[in-house]
Amino acid sequence: MPLHGLTVLDLSQYLAGPSCALRLADLGARVIKVERPQGGDASRSLYLAGLDFDGSSALFHAINRNKQSYTADLKDADDAAAVRRLLTMADVVIHNFRPGVMDRLGLGWEAVSAINPRIVYAGVSGYGEAGPWRDRPGQDLLVQSLSGMAWLSGDAGDPPVPAGLSIVDMTAGAQLCQGVLALLVRRGVSGRGGRVDVSLMEAAIDLQFEHLAVYLNGGDAMPPRSGVANGNVYLAAPYGIYATADGYLALAMTPIDRLGALIGMEDGAALPAADDLDARDAIKTVVADILIRRDTAHWLAILEPAGVWAAPVLDWPALLAHPGFAALSATQRIAAPDGATLTLTRCPIRVDGRVLTSSSAAPRLGADRAAIDGDMAA
Repeated sequence: MPLHGLTVLDLSQYLAGPSCALRLADLGARVIKVERPQGGDASRSLYLAGLDFDGSSALFHAINRNKQSYTADLKDADDAAAVRRLLTMADVVIHNFRPGVMDRLGLGWEAVSAINPRIVYAGVSGYGEAGPWRDRPGQDLLVQSLSGMAWLSGDAGDPPVPAGLSIVDMTAGAQLCQGVLALLVRRGVSGRGGRVDVSLMEAAIDLQFEHLAVYLNGGDAMPPRSGVANGNVYLAAPYGIYATADGYLALAMTPIDRLGALIGMEDGAALPAADDLDARDAIKTVVADILIRRDTAHWLAILEPAGVWAAPVLDWPALLAHPGFAALSATQRIAAPDGATLTLTRCPIRVDGRVLTSSSAAPRLGADRAAIDGDMAA
């Protein structure tokens, strides 16, 4: 595996930091999750739909599979000393404490790099080290709201609509992982470690780079959402999702005159230009009125052979039943020590054509401390 032989200390909890550590584990690193003795990572008890597996939430296993657990109270002198010993053997350390906390614990960048000059020190925060938001809670929904993202989804008459998943947390974790890997490459050349920092807010801003590039160069107000089938605030008709007689159909970029000929827009020639954002609702209304008359399969049978970018809107049962999903082998089974199993998604990366999977569940709290202490003593 690409990262075989590297050791990562994961001092983070919830999603952003642990998702970065998870990807490093998927790529072959040994990840030691350092948790507080009382309760551990708070996501152990963050139950979604009440789903428990091996004493912890399914969410915890999804984001912390294939790791080891080492319990330590960082405010306790003996435990803090044990963690410092771990730092001498680690290649990477990840944390998501608020700015200043790691310094107060004696585990800030200056202290840790003095212990181990080769270490890659990775931190994820809500809003960075400075500014008026510095000490605000770094939580996904709050950052979506502050960053303007929530004003991009939904139709023009809707209130702000957040993404239905923790998209900022997961993006920040991916960005942090990129930074860690870049510094590991540099270390391979120069021998020195380094520090990488990512904030949820900066990740949310970067997610909007296409839209902000337009706004920063001439915009004086939020771009208007389409009042009909909004899909992207800067893309013209027919881009969006439309109701059909039995479900929904997504239409991406396609010339409106070509689409009109295929679906029977008899008055299409009288419509305004499709690239006129002020006119897109008029065009989309005509499209919507036609598509609702027949089922999704009918329209796909017309549009797909003609090369129009269209797709049915699937829910999870339909997705999992589709042959396209089966072809990806997108899930894996993990096993608890008692033999119980849980189905989770797998790492989406393939290396040398190999799908990366691991059958190891997330560790029980503190399960590996004795063995890890023994390794250090040896």
